Amino acid sequence: MGDQEAAFAAAREGDAGRLAELIDGGVPVNLSNEVGDTLIMLAAYHGHVEAVSTLVNRGADTNKANDRGQTPLAGAVFKASDGVVEALLDGGADPFAGTPSAVDTARMFGRLELLALFERKG
Repeated sequence: MGDQEAAFAAAREGDAGRLAELIDGGVPVNLSNEVGDTLIMLAAYHGHVEAVSTLVNRGADTNKANDRGQTPLAGAVFKASDGVVEALLDGGADPFAGTPSAVDTARMFGRLELLALFERKG
């Protein structure tokens, strides 16, 4: 398995230490797969707070949408991963970015506490 494939696996599995090692070794922090999912998108979607924080701390773009227009923050809202939502917001994620946006997703699922949080952060 090459370094890029290992990075995708580490993001999906939440192996923050391995992700840090791979990125520090030269794997691009904003690497994306064939459908536009970045490392941070995969870590966020799978609910891995530490991996998301590791990527944020290394400069990952928290607002980069995949080929379907989905952002890591909207994915975290969809998966009800509140710790990941906080980590992404701390990393500068825009709740209004993407289609549907994190705000739209929170509305869809009646997550009023997240809507209030997004207003405070916005």
